[in-house]
Amino acid sequence: MPGPRIALVAAEHSGDLLGASLMRALKQPCPDAVFDGVGGAAMAAEGLRSRIPMERLGVMGLVEVIAHLPELMRERRALANAWIAEPPDVFIGVDAPDFNLGLAKRLRAAGVATVQYVSPTFWAWRQGRIETLRRSCDLVLCLFPFEAEVLTGHGVNAAYVGHPLADEFSLEPDQGAARRTLGLPEDRVLVGLLPGSRRREVEALSGPFLETALWLSRQRRDLAFAVPLVSPAIAARFEDIRQRVAPELPLYRFEGRSRDVLAAVDVVLTASGTATLESLLSRKPMVVGYRLHGLTWFLARHLRLVKSRWVAMANILAGEELAPEFLQGECDAAHLGPAVLAWLEDPDRARAVSTRYGEIHRGLRQGSGARAASAVAGLMGARGR
Repeated sequence: MPGPRIALVAAEHSGDLLGASLMRALKQPCPDAVFDGVGGAAMAAEGLRSRIPMERLGVMGLVEVIAHLPELMRERRALANAWIAEPPDVFIGVDAPDFNLGLAKRLRAAGVATVQYVSPTFWAWRQGRIETLRRSCDLVLCLFPFEAEVLTGHGVNAAYVGHPLADEFSLEPDQGAARRTLGLPEDRVLVGLLPGSRRREVEALSGPFLETALWLSRQRRDLAFAVPLVSPAIAARFEDIRQRVAPELPLYRFEGRSRDVLAAVDVVLTASGTATLESLLSRKPMVVGYRLHGLTWFLARHLRLVKSRWVAMANILAGEELAPEFLQGECDAAHLGPAVLAWLEDPDRARAVSTRYGEIHRGLRQGSGARAASAVAGLMGARGR
């Protein structure tokens, strides 16, 4: 009997890494599994046959999605039609809930078992998505414990599996080893710049982040800067902006290697998103900056769509603003620079935050890959596969 056919869809770099981690774990209970869907390089390396380039789906924000809506709807319809015609044993949407939950709803109505891996952030905004999860998914795999508790209370079949990144990151990062691996100087104070993984993020944040780096370099001559970028295309766009904004900045640039860079630096200036969790897991004090499309920001605020006090997952997990956040107009060198400098000039405060991040890290270590794979295998078994 051939192995199960597992369909997965990821839409961005962080989802690609999560999807690849789950695929590796699924090969234990399902060694003959065949993987089909949409993903990036990491999922392809685990055996995914990707039907379309993942980058077509990686759009964030209200206004930004509207501009790409016809293409997104067309791609989702094509995937649904293909998988209804030849049903997989299970469909797993990896994050990207606005795309994946609509797809899951159609597939579930056609009799396909459906899983959402990574709960949408209903606790931060758009709480109505809880009902969407209940209608669309046979199982929701949650990365954080409070999500599973809330969803279960609302009649959603949800399981807390922990975060795979917490299992993959060392509890005690070795800064010296990371610097030697990357060829970075061991006698300089290093600031990491993480302007995001999407092109729109890099275009919005590289300018203010580089201006902040210039401001910092004028305050302290012992500083150098390191930036990891997810792909050659993103690296090229960043370099275009750097040549315009800060061509003389002492900067080390890497394609990929974000975990090594985070281990190597002393403090991080980062976009909101998975990078704040990775910075937490690297036990690095951070400052968070972000800019959305102006109309997206206006609608989110004035329609009261945002429920969380903070945007950075590091702060949400801590339950307090350990990482200063500067959004929209405050995401500039005048605000970001002094906040980064404050970490560098208060080592006792930095050590205290590093210790707190280590405690959070330990709580998220759950052997998530095995737990998620077991839950998916159990669902397929219950469905007769």
